[in-house]
Amino acid sequence: MRKFVLAAAMLFAGALMPTAFVSASPAAPPPAPAPAIQAGPSAAQLLAKVSSCKQISNGKYRTDEETGKSVPVCDAGGAVFWKADMDIDCDGQRTSQCNENTDCCFLPDTAFPQSDGKPLNAAKLPYIVVPSASGIWNYGKSGLKGGGSCAVIYNGKVVYTVIGDTGPDQIIGEASYATASALGINPDPKNGGTDSGVTYICFKNSVVSPIENHDKATSTGEALATKFVG
Repeated sequence: MRKFVLAAAMLFAGALMPTAFVSASPAAPPPAPAPAIQAGPSAAQLLAKVSSCKQISNGKYRTDEETGKSVPVCDAGGAVFWKADMDIDCDGQRTSQCNENTDCCFLPDTAFPQSDGKPLNAAKLPYIVVPSASGIWNYGKSGLKGGGSCAVIYNGKVVYTVIGDTGPDQIIGEASYATASALGINPDPKNGGTDSGVTYICFKNSVVSPIENHDKATSTGEALATKFVG
């Protein structure tokens, strides 16, 4: 009787073994995530829309004090643009990257403040600088304003920014430490920047709110850029 019971138990256990083995088998790996989809147009698509200039500035700007006047501001329907260099703006909130010691020309303020009234943070927020209004060009009359949406293009990269500060009325081509860094340009205010190859496209009658929200600047800019390239 014991042998019969033992044999029956072994048969029963054997019947369960395949099920147990299957249960112990590793689960199938999850499917690979889908590749990220670019939300806005490419640098090439944007540059194709600004390949020719319908000049709206009354004359041209210098890129630096010692250079000649060579940069016009151009109209492109829903946007204005210019092609220039990039100087580094470190004005605004004091940070380890931007202060009186790192930048000889540091100013603890920006023309357009954050929603809480504090200056912008140049080390953190991608923004550009527009020339102060003058006889050459008045950015406000072209539909641009503080917090307006802009695309900055360099070496095949696009960064969406806001208009965050104003600069000299005879010079054009300046952006924040964070803008340069995002584009792969040396952001050091003492020896950074680049001498050429930067395209600035600012969308008319646009605004990013709050101005300090870069995610909002990106989503707003992508939508406007998509409409711009058609």
